[in-house]
Amino acid sequence: MKYFPAAMLLLAIIASPAVADGDAAKGEKVFTKCKACHDIEKGQNRVGPTLVKLVGRPVASIADYKYSDDMLAKGKEGKVWDEATLAAYLPDPKAFAPKTKMVFAGLKKPEDVVDLIAFLKTK
Repeated sequence: MKYFPAAMLLLAIIASPAVADGDAAKGEKVFTKCKACHDIEKGQNRVGPTLVKLVGRPVASIADYKYSDDMLAKGKEGKVWDEATLAAYLPDPKAFAPKTKMVFAGLKKPEDVVDLIAFLKTK
């Protein structure tokens, strides 16, 4: 329940028409926190899976990447990397999938989440 207020704030921001699409240019700057582990251009896996064509892709669906059991379970549940799933994951990856291999603590600013999602939608 400790994440409930932050989740509600994030949902309110995403639902707001003024910021629903975010700012992809700002999101590209936010992505600098991700690019040490994730590729966004060549479709190659690094420490983390490629994020090319991420938005709309089923969770844990890159065939040649070894996902954690928790992420594989999310994929088997039918989760898809849509705006809502990304909005739940990006602020606190460990809350979404406790045993995820991703060590990044998450994006703390809701506007960074919205902007990063806008950027990922362009890739």
